[in-house]
Amino acid sequence: MAAIGRIRFGLGATMSQGDKVQNSEICERLCKVLLDEDRLMILGLLALQPRSAAELLDQLPVRSPARAKLTRHLQQLRSAGLVSVQGAGENEQYRLDIDRLQELKRQLFSSSGGSELSGDEKVLAAFVKGNQLAQLPVQPSKLQVVLRWLVQVFEPDQTYPERTVNELLSGHAVDYATLRRLLIDYGYLIRQAGIYRRMEGA
Repeated sequence: MAAIGRIRFGLGATMSQGDKVQNSEICERLCKVLLDEDRLMILGLLALQPRSAAELLDQLPVRSPARAKLTRHLQQLRSAGLVSVQGAGENEQYRLDIDRLQELKRQLFSSSGGSELSGDEKVLAAFVKGNQLAQLPVQPSKLQVVLRWLVQVFEPDQTYPERTVNELLSGHAVDYATLRRLLIDYGYLIRQAGIYRRMEGA
């Protein structure tokens, strides 16, 4: 059933294959740079305040290998877009590139539309784990987001006996009876003579 396929993939279905490949490449580049204790130490110092190369040397432990390779580490951090430099010569200052970090965040956590998670997606991320409903939201607006997600397991223009409704809902939560009642109460499902169908437009 096509609708079940969509719901099982959850939030991941909103991201295109091209976005996934791009994000994978970004993660790979960052991991290569960050999987080094010396570079992490340098980033930690720059997170506190901008510093010159001389100031970084003063702050690094005397026996740290990072001292001998400081120039190379700074070049790699700049190439990754994590560090920027201002000034020249003795006035050269290294700092975390906050704008670039924000851009990396948007790239890594964007959907196919290039924006961050929508309000509905954030609600689903909080209450749905994998394909399972972790808990029901108390707030009505958030509850309706979850119910709209659940009703997608039912195909439009198709009728279901109660047993089938229970089977479909039990794939997402143990208390399928409560979910069935809520879907009816909020107008996402219609029940007539023991037969259920999805409300038009739900």
